[in-house]
Amino acid sequence: MTRKKVKLTYITNDSARKATYKKRKKGLMKKVSELTTLCDIDACAIIYSPYDSQPEIWPSPLGVQRVLAQFKTMPEMEQSKKMVNQETFLRQRINKAQEQLKKQKKDNREKEMARVMFQSLTGKSLRGLTLSDLTDLGWVIDQHLQELHLRMKNIKEEAVKSQNQVQGAQGVSAAATEHRMAVMKSNGEGSSSNMAMKTGEESSNMQHAALDRQVFDHMHNMEAMQLQMMQMASQKQQNPWFMDMMNAPPPTPLPHPDHHQHMGFTGEDMMVPFADHNHNTMWPNPLPASAFNFP
Repeated sequence: MTRKKVKLTYITNDSARKATYKKRKKGLMKKVSELTTLCDIDACAIIYSPYDSQPEIWPSPLGVQRVLAQFKTMPEMEQSKKMVNQETFLRQRINKAQEQLKKQKKDNREKEMARVMFQSLTGKSLRGLTLSDLTDLGWVIDQHLQELHLRMKNIKEEAVKSQNQVQGAQGVSAAATEHRMAVMKSNGEGSSSNMAMKTGEESSNMQHAALDRQVFDHMHNMEAMQLQMMQMASQKQQNPWFMDMMNAPPPTPLPHPDHHQHMGFTGEDMMVPFADHNHNTMWPNPLPASAFNFP
């Protein structure tokens, strides 16, 4: 079970404050003793309290005098180098907490803009974003593009390195391979082996091409989104009413004049009278053969 964190405030209750003092004084003396033993350093403790007429000292009066004399022989800059009081200690903790908060806000902002970027790649509109949002989104897109370029560079370098290793291994075993191919050719197996090797090379090349195409498409989509975002930011700066128009709800369409006439009919049912269902463009309404029998 974890111990509850103590709140650093003055204890108003007298009995509780006195009990806390005795308990923590004993713990402090123990920690100083452990520090001198584990780290082989000189240390002392002097504690004044309203409950005792004489101060508490550790380890002994002679030991305290020796440590204080050694401290006084040091230059003043060294004496006050890491010396803090309660106010300075709290100020340092506040500054550290503020730096952590600032860093956390930055991380959250980057994650939020990355989520907006990926949602935009899936087809979601960028409407409703402020100028600050568009600026941060552009920075995030630039970072991802740099990562993609670096990834493509690493993939190409690894492919070249792997190809060089394969060529080196092939050069070492060239004689053995030629001998084996000659034997296989004499046995009628050379063509099938060559076909298998070509198939393997083509499969590897297709995999690399597919990977390059996937990365290229992703970069193209991000660059297109970045261009769209820049255009929206420029229009918003020049025309403040642009975003209001973009965010306005679509107008309600007016009913068609022939709405009641066409209700219930599909595109195929709404046909022109006397139309030819055989799609005869020359004779829309062909006459029967009996119409051409003259007396």
